[in-house]
Amino acid sequence: MRDIKHWDVENPTFWEQTGKKIANRNLWISIPALLCGFAVWSMWSVITVQMLNLGFPFTKEELFTLTAIAGISGATMRIPASFLIRLAGGRNTIFLTTAMLLAPAIGTGIALQHPDWPLWAFQLLALWSGVGGGNFASSMSNMSTFFPKRLQGTALGLNAGLGNFGVTTMQIVIPLVMTVGLLGALAGEPMILQKDSGWIFGKIAAGTPTWIQNAGFAWVLSLVPLSLLCWFGMNNLKTVSPDTGSPLMAFLKIIYLYSLAFIPSILMLYLYLPAPTGLGLLNMWIAIPLDIMAALLVMRLAAFGSMKENITKQFTIFKNKHTWSMTALYVVTFGSFIGFSMALPLAITVIFGFQHLPDAAGVMTHTAKNPNAPSALTYAWMGPFVGAAVRPVGGWISDKVGGSIVTQIISTMMVIASISVGYVMMQAYASPTPEHYFPAFLGLFIVLFAASGIGNGSTFRSVGFIFDRTQAGPVLGWTSAVAAYGAFIAPVVIGDQIKAGTPENAMYGFAIFYALCLVLNWWFYLRKNSEIKNP
Repeated sequence: MRDIKHWDVENPTFWEQTGKKIANRNLWISIPALLCGFAVWSMWSVITVQMLNLGFPFTKEELFTLTAIAGISGATMRIPASFLIRLAGGRNTIFLTTAMLLAPAIGTGIALQHPDWPLWAFQLLALWSGVGGGNFASSMSNMSTFFPKRLQGTALGLNAGLGNFGVTTMQIVIPLVMTVGLLGALAGEPMILQKDSGWIFGKIAAGTPTWIQNAGFAWVLSLVPLSLLCWFGMNNLKTVSPDTGSPLMAFLKIIYLYSLAFIPSILMLYLYLPAPTGLGLLNMWIAIPLDIMAALLVMRLAAFGSMKENITKQFTIFKNKHTWSMTALYVVTFGSFIGFSMALPLAITVIFGFQHLPDAAGVMTHTAKNPNAPSALTYAWMGPFVGAAVRPVGGWISDKVGGSIVTQIISTMMVIASISVGYVMMQAYASPTPEHYFPAFLGLFIVLFAASGIGNGSTFRSVGFIFDRTQAGPVLGWTSAVAAYGAFIAPVVIGDQIKAGTPENAMYGFAIFYALCLVLNWWFYLRKNSEIKNP
């Protein structure tokens, strides 16, 4: 039976006899579906590196925009995705949003066979890939309804942590599949590397045939069976989403709200991005809040019938001050994880792939190729791998000792690591032999990823502890939506500071934000007279 009418997991008898089996089945189908969502969303962070190596006719700054566009699109898509479970049902939502990933995967594979296509074509596909980013909000909202509060830290940590392996999987799989004619004649002809590239086992020399289009096509092989598994193996909880209507009606709600989400994304990107793509009128720190407000406004105004009533009920989370405090704390953890995942490959390429030498006038230049450069595609996967792997551990520890204690500890670690990695970046970007600083750079980033992963698990536990069952799902979705803007912010901030010659300032700025959130976490959840003690 796909629609479950009775669900009472806080009752130990019901949980042991009925709920546990159903919840675990939905969880273990949700995880690989979410993994593919992350892979499709974040694939531009690796694709852009290979586009640079293959000589696509775009500047480094233009390639950074592709990663940033995918980031802002995925973040904006999470806003409607936060509310989809209650509007359309878990099974219906996870099935359709997983199947929808086929479009950007196939489209990207086609476009990458045409390096002569204009930049806007690639930007459009990066925008479309944001569907995969949106899936996290609906997936987490869905899983929060299946498990009792005492197990939510572990369950949500598993869903998010193993789902986030999509970033690592993508960073390992894409360089691998680009080395072979995966689909034969169906996938087109290879291109020839103009610069050295790499994969997890080392460098790939210039002159090697490369099927960059497989970066998109490869995901079709997993998305088709996964979509079917979601449809035949998952459930809708009618206690959570009683008014979904028929599956067709549920699908139309999802498509309608997702389509609306593209409107503010496109508008804000047009106002933010420089010519010739956009107008370049808005600062990023203005564009992001406007994008969020526009997405919420569009949802509120465009909803009708029972959808409008449901959205109005769920908008009550914004009257709770803890929604906002947990949003900031989730930006520290997940925002850092996804932002650094998006920015790291191209940052490695730009900082360590070139020698940094003064010209005759003493002005520092960054154009001479570094013959001893580490390959981004060999090392960039390590940080996201560690961050995803420790996320369930963070949830499990937080179930035992309390979410806010864990958040406080990891935030302190992130302040120190951010300052340290900023200093190392400064040294490397002023050196003719930047590769000497690479081990310290990579090690410190792995510390950042580990801390963000553990902290991500702790915030899941805190949300389950602070909010009741009716609000926890929408709050998880909402906080994940705002935090996902890290995928836009980090590539832009790091890219801008590299361009300005001061990459360290990006990391110092992140450290200041982490320190402010340390105080916020202590004030709301750890000080002696706090309203909610966690623990």
